[in-house]
Amino acid sequence: MPFFRQPNIWDTAKAAVTPEHVFLNRRQFIRGSIAGGMGLALLSLTGCQKASSSAPDLGNDPLAGTQPLRFGATDLNLPDPGRTTTPRDLTARYNNFYEFGGNKNIWRAAQSLPTENWQVRVHGLIDNPKTYDIDDFTRLFGLEERLYRFRCVEAWAMTVPWVGFPMRKLLEASDPQSSAKFVKFTSFYDERITTGPGWRPGSLPWPYQEGLRIEEMANELAFFATGAYGHSLPKQNGAPIRMVVPWKYGFKGAKSIVDIEFTAEQPATYWNTLGPTEYKFEANVEPQVPHPRWSQAEERVIDSGNPSSWNVEPTLLYNGYGEFVADLYA
Repeated sequence: MPFFRQPNIWDTAKAAVTPEHVFLNRRQFIRGSIAGGMGLALLSLTGCQKASSSAPDLGNDPLAGTQPLRFGATDLNLPDPGRTTTPRDLTARYNNFYEFGGNKNIWRAAQSLPTENWQVRVHGLIDNPKTYDIDDFTRLFGLEERLYRFRCVEAWAMTVPWVGFPMRKLLEASDPQSSAKFVKFTSFYDERITTGPGWRPGSLPWPYQEGLRIEEMANELAFFATGAYGHSLPKQNGAPIRMVVPWKYGFKGAKSIVDIEFTAEQPATYWNTLGPTEYKFEANVEPQVPHPRWSQAEERVIDSGNPSSWNVEPTLLYNGYGEFVADLYA
């Protein structure tokens, strides 16, 4: 796919669905939090042996460096997403990764993420704590492909064929204790290599953390992705391992995970800490529940580099996965 101008969310003629402030809101929100003196503790977590500030030159190819993966088809009878798969190149160019910038065009900056010798510590209220590397996950749990709808809280949507393994496999291998009620997922963070504007020690609640109830992690849809489109994940998409919970808004999918902890109490999470009235811990896709500053009743489907062609569609409850997850919230 040829290079296209990085679209801004306000370029589309469908601006009635998602006006300019929707795209800008989170950058403005962050700046406001900094100005307000949010002095939260900073923790540097490393998922590899050595961090480097140098980013490899990928030229104009945001997919350079990804490798083909061997995987099988999922046994899960997933619903048809009802739309075409988003072009791979587009998902590599249009994404959020706030450690590396406050706009969608962060793929070059994200190449400074060091992914060699990656390890994930799994601990907390479990009887089988362990530190895994990426090969361990593949060897123990296998890889499968799942085509999922993806819905951002900013009211845009994609469809992505992820490659990875169900979260329940790691859950079962960890053998949680009866006191474990939640699971906290922590992303890589090293202040030496982040490039986002205003990302300075003490300004924001780094590292990025997310959480699920243990029953949500056990749900058959909950997924750890180590690849997409048959290849390993690009760094800007959360390499080498990220969360995918398709019935929730995209910010629940923590990227570049280095730590998984089973806890008795609900963990603090990044966006819920910044704006508890705007970004709920649960964060299920619910079209009837608006964000305080925009409607969630519709979404724009990003399927090309031309924003004027993005279709507007009704948002589906639980992003169309109600048959799998509605009982969690009965």
